Amino acid sequence: MPQHVHTAQYGKPLAVLTSLFFMWGLITSLNDILVPHLKGVFSLSYVQAALVQFSFFTAYFVVSLPAGRLVQAWGYQRGIVAGLCTAGAGCLLFYPAAASLSYPAFLGALFVLAAGITVLQVAANPYVTRLGPAKTASSRLNLTQAFNALGTTVAPLLGAMLILVDSHDGAVAEASAVQLPYLVLAGLLFAIAVVFALLRLPAIKDEHPQQAAAAGEVVRHSVWQYRHLVLGAVAIFVYVGAEVSIGSFLVSLMEQPDIGGLNQADAGRLLAVYWGCAMVGRFLGSVVMRHVAASKVLACNALLSVLLIAAAVLCGGKLAMYSLLAVGLCNSIMFPTIFSLALNGLGRFTSAGSGVLCMAIVGGALMPLLQASLADGLGLLLSFVVPLLCYLFIFYYGVAGHKPRHATPDLALATS
Repeated sequence: MPQHVHTAQYGKPLAVLTSLFFMWGLITSLNDILVPHLKGVFSLSYVQAALVQFSFFTAYFVVSLPAGRLVQAWGYQRGIVAGLCTAGAGCLLFYPAAASLSYPAFLGALFVLAAGITVLQVAANPYVTRLGPAKTASSRLNLTQAFNALGTTVAPLLGAMLILVDSHDGAVAEASAVQLPYLVLAGLLFAIAVVFALLRLPAIKDEHPQQAAAAGEVVRHSVWQYRHLVLGAVAIFVYVGAEVSIGSFLVSLMEQPDIGGLNQADAGRLLAVYWGCAMVGRFLGSVVMRHVAASKVLACNALLSVLLIAAAVLCGGKLAMYSLLAVGLCNSIMFPTIFSLALNGLGRFTSAGSGVLCMAIVGGALMPLLQASLADGLGLLLSFVVPLLCYLFIFYYGVAGHKPRHATPDLALATS
């Protein structure tokens, strides 16, 4: 079993850890503001604008495994510091990208930034679960994930105020609107890195990955032999893809005269409702899943998402706008619930399974590109059929795909 520390020792580190979850939530959600902003600055098609999310989320696929090895070699604390410094460097790269008015430079900066966030996720998520007694791990994750949701809610408001500003001074002035916000983010990330470098954090040692299987556990030789994990990775892939796709194109949709007729800044502020609903739903879901099986809650939320998107595509107008914003409420519990169900019964393969699921976050890179290609060819509103199909698969996973074969029965997991 992992070593744990006394309650008095981890209160301060846990408080500082919440800042990490807030920061990467804010940075990830700020991409939803960058997509329409850079689309206007560089006169991009939807596919070209979707490269913002592609560059960001591709880092998860490329960096997850090296990040795991780095954290294993350096430890959680040094891994967190390395992730913060890398993310800070990525933020600094936005300044020359804006000054040179180069879209590829923006994409490069986003990849470096996301590489740092990936290292943070690989180090901080398991560290939170190990920073104290196992019986309170869920409450600690609930707390830190709530701060992550707060970051995703605040980002569109800040982005609308600081980045989506009407300028009459040309593309250079509009591009430079990102310089100050990302310089401030870089300063915050480096400051937090210094704090973490100076803190005396408890040293947590993980159990050896090659330990013997527990008595009664079916012996397996590869993590890929767990069907419910593989399907869970697909569910994570399509979930992140759907969530990011909706967030990426909502501002542009709300700008259309026949949908919302909003200007870009007002649409950006309204986007906060999408992420705010996810934050509220996280707290509600935490209460509901004390009494209802997590798989059932997941299936119900996925089905409601399908119905909301179908109503949006078929009806159009302001109903489409409000229906898509409401999908945020359904999204709230999906990621942690899929994660928990997919790792159920993996035993000594749990760590490897977590790596597989983390790599599946690359769905946030590919699904927006698929939706963008439909938006360019068939129209923006109709393109939302892409996330609709994603939620259909998640519905299947909640109903049947999550059930382990020859493993422990599904429990009513209380995830955030």
